[in-house]
Amino acid sequence: QVRLVESGGGLVQAGGSLRLSCAASGLTFNNYAMGWFRQAPGKQREFVAAISRSDSSTNYADSVKGRFAISRDNAKNTVYLQMNSLKAEDTAVYYCAAKGTPLTPSRSYEYNYWGQGTQVTVST
Repeated sequence: QVRLVESGGGLVQAGGSLRLSCAASGLTFNNYAMGWFRQAPGKQREFVAAISRSDSSTNYADSVKGRFAISRDNAKNTVYLQMNSLKAEDTAVYYCAAKGTPLTPSRSYEYNYWGQGTQVTVST
């Protein structure tokens, strides 16, 4: 049974930083690209970042480029999202997802497995 468990969300002031983690189990982690998505109230889920299974390629939404960084530790079966210079518009539930591909998909329907999400709230 595949499980993705996010952690690290919380309340932070604008301009601050948070680091999200997503621990995976039940799959061969280094066979999967990993992605982060987010969903704000009343909005559709949107792509944030993705990283290839070999850690050699990353993909970011324009809205987070230069502020967020995705990384992974295949030895720990964990993917991270370092979020800096946070803005109020970054407030959302953040989800990690897994897809068995060498690419870095940006569309939610391409992903096979999803975590339950972690809330990030940025106050002004």
